[in-house]
Formats: sequence, structure tokens, C-alpha cells
Amino acid sequence: MRLTDFWTRLEQAFGPGYATSMASDQVLPQLDGRTIQQALDAGVATVVVWRAVVAAYPDRVPARLH
Repeated sequence: MRLTDFWTRLEQAFGPGYATSMASDQVLPQLDGRTIQQALDAGVATVVVWRAVVAAYPDRVPARLH
């Protein structure tokens, strides 16, 4: 998954304003206690980060974005 696709999906799931805030503020256990942005900055593959988002927020991410 390309980084632009990742951000598009995150914005579709959480809204443009909240997606950016969430990426820098929410620590996900699936990312070894890192935020989304920290994981991306560390070189974790976007598809791995996206799967962590889906796992952490299964009710928030629409099935079409899985």
C-alpha cells in the first residue's frame, strides 16, 4: 500500500482533521506501543500499520477500507 493510499483511507475512516491528530497521538499496542506516525517514521510498512489501525478500531473502519 502506498503512503498516499494509507492517508486517504485513514482520512475516510476518521475524517481529515482527526486522522492527522490520531496518527500522532494514539498509541497502538499492535505497533509495539508506538503511534501511527512513529511506526511510519520507523519504516514499518504501511500495510502493517493499516492492519493495526483496523484491528484497533474494527467498528470505526468501514469494511470497504479493509
